[in-house]
Amino acid sequence: MARNLIAQDDARENRLVDIFNLVRPARRVRHGVDAVLVVDGQEIEFELKSVTTARGSISTVRDLGRDHIEKWANKHWIVAFFDGTDPLRCRYGSPTAVAPWIDRIWDYIKRDFELAELAPGELSIETMFSILGRKDHYTALDARKLHKMQYSAAKYKELMDMDGGYSPERMLEIFRARLKYVIERGSTLNNPHINPSDYLAWPEISRDYAVTLRRLVTEWIHATPARPIAPADRP
Repeated sequence: MARNLIAQDDARENRLVDIFNLVRPARRVRHGVDAVLVVDGQEIEFELKSVTTARGSISTVRDLGRDHIEKWANKHWIVAFFDGTDPLRCRYGSPTAVAPWIDRIWDYIKRDFELAELAPGELSIETMFSILGRKDHYTALDARKLHKMQYSAAKYKELMDMDGGYSPERMLEIFRARLKYVIERGSTLNNPHINPSDYLAWPEISRDYAVTLRRLVTEWIHATPARPIAPADRP
């Protein structure tokens, strides 16, 4: 069932790429850029979302965190409502139009991510000893038991500052990295939705898809001298 749903999502995305005259990135990955439109020599990156109901909230991603906020801050969006293989109507969201939703999501989670930046630095080596045990030399197995698959084998090896292992001071770095990861992992949101109140003010496109989209994007470019700053970078 899940595989069929993914195939349907891909088919709808491909249809949007076709009717809006977009192109897929050369090395596309599932959680990367969905499509690109070249306007005035600029590559405009798009996030494509499709649903099969005429109205309703739109799902986004599992485990939304800071990386998604930064990724989406300068993206353009197309939200399409499908009946079968063809869209009934679409909505275009410029980065400016999407910004209030992104800001609201970031405001909800940013304190947790700020905590993830600050809290690890408060961990002392004595705290680490109380959890991992006091050693003069920690092994690769000790490090992997702690931070698991969050580092590659090459990264674990790169961090070694003793023959085949880690000093207490280096292990404290890994210990702090683990706390940061755990806090950030617990700070993500599971599939926050974009509600009708967020997107109904976006321009609707129901015909002349490619021409209309190019016009709207061009108007946004001319009206927006500088790209919006990612919420995570805002004071």
